[in-house]
This record gives sequence, C-alpha cells and structure tokens, in this order.
Amino acid sequence: MTDSAPSLSPLIHLVDDDAAVREGLSLLISTVGLRVQAWADPQSFMVGFDRASIGAIVLDVRMPGISGLTVLEQLLAQGVDQPMILLTGHGTVEMCRRAFKAGAAEFLEKPVDDEVLIEALQNAVRQHVRSRERHQADQQARERFVQLSAREREVLGLIVEGLTNKEIGRALELSPRTVETHRANLFAKLGAESLAQLIRRYAALVDAAA
Repeated sequence: MTDSAPSLSPLIHLVDDDAAVREGLSLLISTVGLRVQAWADPQSFMVGFDRASIGAIVLDVRMPGISGLTVLEQLLAQGVDQPMILLTGHGTVEMCRRAFKAGAAEFLEKPVDDEVLIEALQNAVRQHVRSRERHQADQQARERFVQLSAREREVLGLIVEGLTNKEIGRALELSPRTVETHRANLFAKLGAESLAQLIRRYAALVDAAA
C-alpha cells in the first residue's frame, strides 16, 4: 500500500472557532467515510488549506477576526472551487440571501441536523467532482485544439457550421479526398469519437478563435 490513496478521497475542511463544535462535527462527518481537517482560525485556514483537494468547506458564519461570509467571498474571488457550506446559530434572511448571492452551496442553521449536513456535504462533493472533471476535459480540449494546423482549424470551423465534405471542399478549394484526410486527422488529434462529441467539445473554442 502507498500513502497516496487516502489523499484521493474527499477532504472536508471544517472552519469553526468553537472546539466542541469542531470535535462533534468532525466525528459526524468521519462516520460516512469523509476525511476532515478542522481549523480553529479562519486566517490560518485561508493560508494553509489544500486548494487542489477534492471536497468541500464548512464555514461558521460568526468567528472572531473575520466572518465566514467574508471568507467565502474572498475565497471565491481567488478562484477557489470547493463548494462552501455556511453554518450559523443566528441566521437572518439577509444573511442567507447574501450567502447564496456570494456563491454558497448551502446555508444551514445551528444546531444543524446531522442528516441534513451529511446530505449537503455529499451533494457538495459530487458537485465538486463533476466540476473538476469538466475543467479537466476543457483543459484537454484546449491543449488538443492548439495543436491543430491552420488548415485543420479551417476545416473544423466548417464542420462545426454543419457543412458537408463536398461543401467544405468547395469553400476551401480542396478535393473531397483531401477534406476526408483532414477530417480523419481532426477526429484523431481531438480524440472525438463522433460528430456530436466533436461539436460539443470544440464549437466554443472555434468561436473564440474566429
């Protein structure tokens, strides 16, 4: 066994200045197989937490020095993509509105219901996994797109517009066989298994490069 396997499992960051709350919620979260890293100080958390990890962040709203809402807003402004769940013992409609407007995944009142928190965390983790997978796929698409030749990009643009091989040949003054060769090379270079997949992954990149 290597030490790398545990790091691949979801990690929940729990930020609360109340030691009893940290201990109780950490125990609860760990019962469903999620790893927990508890932080008593929001400033230390913002500097030291693993931003590459898959998981979610649980923030207490009322903490000394900096509020959970401010932490949420600052992290999102920095591009942190882990979903954030806010907890408060003194919730107001305005606070709830501000939290969701800022980008909170969930806003829960203390004492928080165990099942509600666990469900929110599991939903947040699933959301984060999907988000990271989409980001990775988008990054791979960009890397493949930039490897195309100028002519291949022209052909791709016309494919995305819906032109047939004959229409592409006439537009670019190429023989049908040459268009077919470019088309085959495009599918191979871009890793596309179907026309629909090609358009779904690369139409936006074609538009951006136009």
